[in-house]
Amino acid sequence: MNLNTHVITGTGLAVLAIGCLGLAPSPVASSPTVASDESPDNLVLTGVVRDFKERTVEGGHPDFERRPARGFGQYVGNIERSLDADGKPVFNGNGYKLGGQYRNGSGDNICWCLFDSSAGDTAGYNRGSDSGGIQDEESFRQWFRDYPGINISRLQDITLVRQADGAYVFDSDVDETYANRDGFFPIDGALYGNSAPDGTGHNFHFTFELHTEFTYDEDGAQIFTFRGDDDVWVFIDDEMVIDLGGVHGAIEQTVDLNRLDLEDGEDYKLSFFFAERHRTQSNFRMTTNLQLKTIELPTVTAAYD
Repeated sequence: MNLNTHVITGTGLAVLAIGCLGLAPSPVASSPTVASDESPDNLVLTGVVRDFKERTVEGGHPDFERRPARGFGQYVGNIERSLDADGKPVFNGNGYKLGGQYRNGSGDNICWCLFDSSAGDTAGYNRGSDSGGIQDEESFRQWFRDYPGINISRLQDITLVRQADGAYVFDSDVDETYANRDGFFPIDGALYGNSAPDGTGHNFHFTFELHTEFTYDEDGAQIFTFRGDDDVWVFIDDEMVIDLGGVHGAIEQTVDLNRLDLEDGEDYKLSFFFAERHRTQSNFRMTTNLQLKTIELPTVTAAYD
């Protein structure tokens, strides 16, 4: 992908948007393409969930139940725009607390690094530098890798269900398993067990990692949207397209693939990284018309059951 830079200046709080990907001022996809009769009814994706202990208990991780210095909220720019050689996100700590959202011409929230004023986008703004409640590069490195004594991992499936408009959706509010748990809690009573007693009966402190593949169709109005909490980062072809960092309530971002520098008919990797770090709620809604399939299943530390 081509990398371009977009800089915006303003009064008061400066607005700086550095583009991750080459952008074309194409119209935003307002709805997914209707699925064909050959499209599967469900997409089952297999990822890795890693369990952590919160920072206040013995052996706890410093980033879980950590309040960012500037308070709870969305923090962007703390993760490098490209994945590393292992296909993992890299912490840089150069981010900031986000004020108003970056939005496309349709009013949808978009990643700061996809901002393009020539496409009718509206810029967000910087509310002050902050690492978003992440201690340092080494503590973040442990989020999506197996570290004996620091985390425990296992494989975890999610099932996206095809909708009438052709979109595939996984929604913790309506999925039977998670609706009964009042949120996205895949490891309640498992691995390290539920969080310190707080009356909720949930295991709140974990990460979830998915590596998937899809075929790009330039005429397919292809989109990927995520809504949830806490941190979420999505990369296509190892380049960032969604940045929902920080400890926050449910927030949504979307990416229109026609705005990326992709080749029609070619296969691309979509990598997804999620963290639940704070004991209040866990929301997870993934919507896409991409026919994603799982790739690169790693080994894990616990038997999958």
